[in-house]
Amino acid sequence: MSGNSLTNGVVLITGASSGIGAACARAFAKEGAQLLLAARRMERLEAMEVDLLEAGAPAVHGFRLDVQDRSAVERAVAELPKEWQAIDVLVNNAGLSRGLEKLWEGKTEDWEEMIETNVKGLLWVTRAVVRGMVERKRGHVINLGSTAGELAYAGGAVYCGSKAAVKLINDGLRADLMGTPVRVTCIEPGMVETEFSEVRFHGDKDRAGKVYSNITPLTADDVADAVVWAASRPARVNIAHMLMTTIDQANSLVFNRRA
Repeated sequence: MSGNSLTNGVVLITGASSGIGAACARAFAKEGAQLLLAARRMERLEAMEVDLLEAGAPAVHGFRLDVQDRSAVERAVAELPKEWQAIDVLVNNAGLSRGLEKLWEGKTEDWEEMIETNVKGLLWVTRAVVRGMVERKRGHVINLGSTAGELAYAGGAVYCGSKAAVKLINDGLRADLMGTPVRVTCIEPGMVETEFSEVRFHGDKDRAGKVYSNITPLTADDVADAVVWAASRPARVNIAHMLMTTIDQANSLVFNRRA
């Protein structure tokens, strides 16, 4: 992969089985990228493969991965087939939110899952992949942050903290990579209608649906479009941050809900 062309570049997407991850897979497929897809739900990855190939991906390789498991991450990256080892773009998408309780009432198991996935999982995957990018003198790391990392809201202290960590890890990595051609970007979307709220509320679809009532949220495809745009800039251009919201959202606290 050279310049701003994504054709035949190897793109690794974590959390690729649904939502923004799946949308990124479709968007990169249309650019002719080879797709390296990681997720816990292997059956979903397998179901996506035919459509991604038809969309333009020259090859798709999916594998089961829980980014919380450091040893599994290291092993999975080290044992990739030779033709998949030269990763050009890493999209650190795997992440989630759990619960919306006040801090002193929150479930510690929810906190652990968010921190292990959103922060430590991102670190494990990045560490395993970036070394090769530096050695090959090419690559781009794209981290999925959130407006929640810019401004905390009630009930979201731990989730917001985890996304603030993503932003600063992103910036620290970009500083560490000075003097190399490897780029680092943080895409920070606001409200996006995916399975996000259903996961947050542990499968309560009615409560999740109310999050998006009387408002026009972003779609996963909107975010994927931003990810691909950042990745396809000329090699000299590094998009450090992109904060994006629906027209009905100003920040994590201010929304326009129509009656």
